[in-house]
Amino acid sequence: QVQLVESGGGLVQSGGSLRLSCAASGFNLTYFAVGWSRQAPGKGREGVSCISVNDISTYYPDSVKGRFTISRNNAKNTVYLHINNLKPEDTAVYYCATDRGMDCSGSYYSTPSEIPDGLLAGQGTQVTVSS
Repeated sequence: QVQLVESGGGLVQSGGSLRLSCAASGFNLTYFAVGWSRQAPGKGREGVSCISVNDISTYYPDSVKGRFTISRNNAKNTVYLHINNLKPEDTAVYYCATDRGMDCSGSYYSTPSEIPDGLLAGQGTQVTVSS
């Protein structure tokens, strides 16, 4: 079964850190760009990172630069999102997805409301940051 499964969310105090995982099964994630997005209560989906094949390029919006780091472990068929200095406004459900392309040029990664054909996404993991 082809799927992405996120994990690693939880309740964290402000200033803390988390590592979210996006594990792929049924296909080799090595050959695809992968992005993370988030959706806070009552707000739209926001793209927060993307990593291309071979880690050639990454994408972060200004809102998370310096605090979010995306990486991948091809041996584990997993992409990670490291979040440092967590803030209450980071509270959201975090999703990973791939548009099945090789780089982060697809509009989905910056504008996740624009869902391309063939998008593969996980069910999300909840991150809650207490002040």
